[in-house]
Amino acid sequence: MKKFLFFLLKILIISLLLAYALDLVYTAGFLQSTERDKIGYIYNSKPQKFDVIILGSSRAENHFVSKMFKEKGLKTFNFGMQGSRLFESDLILKLLLEKKNIIKNVIVEVDLNLRSGLSKYSDANVLKFLPYLHNSKCINDHFEELSDHDSQFYIPFYRYMKYETKIGFREFFLSASQKKSKVFTSDGYGALYTSNEYLEDNLASAIPKRNKYYEEIKKICKVNNINLIAVMTPMCENVVGMNYFDKVKKMYPEIHNYENVVVENKYFSSCKHLNDQGARIFTTRILKDFFNR
Repeated sequence: MKKFLFFLLKILIISLLLAYALDLVYTAGFLQSTERDKIGYIYNSKPQKFDVIILGSSRAENHFVSKMFKEKGLKTFNFGMQGSRLFESDLILKLLLEKKNIIKNVIVEVDLNLRSGLSKYSDANVLKFLPYLHNSKCINDHFEELSDHDSQFYIPFYRYMKYETKIGFREFFLSASQKKSKVFTSDGYGALYTSNEYLEDNLASAIPKRNKYYEEIKKICKVNNINLIAVMTPMCENVVGMNYFDKVKKMYPEIHNYENVVVENKYFSSCKHLNDQGARIFTTRILKDFFNR
């Protein structure tokens, strides 16, 4: 019996050592890449001075043309991410500052992410932070409120096994080999080129609510002397319940309402997302209103 228990103990120790080793190897792979995804770009790049950073969901990523800012002499990067919530936007800003980046202006898209009933965070985007969980205090602190934080943090290699399809071997290999993503050719802007004449959406049941992560973004910007520009971005012309944006404005008067700057369907790829032509019209207006120099 003692021999059997000793054998099990050896298996357990070997398994733990292997898990620790694999955890270190995988993490080291993710620490190699600056142009695989936007989180790796922040974490692995040297500190930079940004005139403008853009935060938000796909309605930020697809709506703000970074190169148009750069043509005005403004060093800009679009950190908007598909499906992102304000939970991730808040964390991206924290991580940028933790990595000693200097930021003058933050543009944050907040409109539809203030709707009640939305999940607190985006599962897909949260996973992008997990490889850096042990290396970044702000990521670890931000994730402490999540139900599976302790298992992710304390069990070696668990996060890589559980989310193998997202941060497993394939993504580890691409990061370690510094495979570049096309998003970096446009400084984070994700252009959409299709248009659709028959678009509609319904916001009649949408109700905005106050958001703690937007509140944190405001506080962080104030403490760090960063100019915060909070905006609502355009929707297509056939939307029911557009008074949702008026409700947002009433709740947060400082948010600038641009939902009707571009409305014609020909400028949209989907009802919530401008195509490249529409994004350029919208970005021109933002530059005129806030960066006209």
